Order: sequence, then C-alpha cells, then structure tokens
Amino acid sequence: MEYKVAYKMPESLSKKQFSYCPGCHHGIVHRLIAEVIDELGIREKTIIVAPVGCSVFAYEFFDLDGTVAAHGRALAVATGMKRARPDLVVFTYQGDGDLAAIGTAETIHAANRGERVTTIFINNAIYGMTGGQMAPTTLLGMKTTTSPYGRTPEREGYPIHVCEVLKELRGVAYLARTKVNTPKDVINTKKHIKKAFLAQLKDIGFGLVEVLSTCPTNWGMDPLKAGRWVDEHMVKEYPLGVFIDKVGEEK
Repeated sequence: MEYKVAYKMPESLSKKQFSYCPGCHHGIVHRLIAEVIDELGIREKTIIVAPVGCSVFAYEFFDLDGTVAAHGRALAVATGMKRARPDLVVFTYQGDGDLAAIGTAETIHAANRGERVTTIFINNAIYGMTGGQMAPTTLLGMKTTTSPYGRTPEREGYPIHVCEVLKELRGVAYLARTKVNTPKDVINTKKHIKKAFLAQLKDIGFGLVEVLSTCPTNWGMDPLKAGRWVDEHMVKEYPLGVFIDKVGEEK
C-alpha cells in the first residue's frame, strides 16, 4: 500500500519545541510563515528580525538566518538589511506593544517609504511578555495591569487601528487584517501572508499582515474562551479584510 504524505513539518521551522503559553496563536502563525517561505523557495535567502516581546523567541523557532532588534526598532533594522542586501528577503515578526507603541515611528515611515520588507504583526491587545500592561491596541473597557479599572477614552485614549492608519500611505503594497481561530481562518491567513511576501519579491512595496491573536494567560481566560473573545470582541473593534492589494491575482 502506498501512503501519501498529507502534512510534514516545514523545513523553515527549527526542531525546537514551541514554548508559548497554551492557546497562544504565535505557534500557528509561525507555521504559516514557514510554509509560505518553503513554498516560495526562498528559505536560503530569508532573514527574520525579531524584536522585544514574546516575538523575541521567534528566531529560535525558525531555521533561518535572523537577528534580534531593540524594542520597536525591528523595521529600522530590516530597512538597513534590505538596503544593504536587496537580494535578500527580510521580514519582521512584531507584537502590538512593539510595533504600535515604541515602534510607531519606524512602522509608519518604513511603510510610507515603501521599504521592500514584510511585516507580520500580532495583535493580542496587551503586552504579553512583560506582565499584561495596556497596549495601544487594548480595547475600551479591557482591564490590564496598567488599566485595572478598564481602558477609557478619557484616561487612556482609544485603541489604535494600525491597518486603518497605514492604508493612507502610498508606499504600502499589501495590507490585510486576519485571524487564526478556525481552520478556515488559518487557510485564509496563509494566503494573506504569502501575498505580503510577494509584494517584496515583486519589488512593489511594503507588506503587512495583522493577525488578531489570543493571550489567554494575561487575559485570564482558558484557550477556548480566549478564542471566542477574539471573535466576539476583537473583530468588532478591528474589522477583518484586505485594505491594500497591489499584488493582484497569483499566476
């Protein structure tokens, strides 16, 4: 009897076991990125830039060349790498505290310049690694260690919508927001990630995919409840969809 391999571990992932909290979506997104890199045949020329936050562990889980950037500076580092070696494929893997707080300037200006890099942005509405502080993406009413009574617009301001801000910049070639709660979501997210890489490979401009994710530990929820919370609350605040697509249909 002949057997057909239905699934195998992507070559672009290392053998190191994920150490993320149960129910965290980082591992799912890592796998999707690795699958895309393998399918595009770019593993030997791809570099990952992982900054501070839970995303700092990403370089351990990918079997790729990579580096760690200072907090918020991943896109500055990626820009330098890509400009020095335009033949390489450079991507950043960043959380909301990193990309949308201390890294706001780097994010906006890299996108505005149309830097030929790809960014995978994980939005779990909280600072995960450092103890659950309020992030720029924290929802109104959401309790964190630094907004213990719930975020209010008068005291902490409104949640920042990264895709809605970046869609006004002409240097952006691909921009989408997605989630990975269900198998259908996972398949859809992989398509978005591939297009963000294609924007770089086709030399069109900057590509970013925002993935709404869970943080069960800091949300104080079990994994199933955290997944439902994404659907019931985060999607309402952060609508899913494609904001910019200059890549077009794949041939």
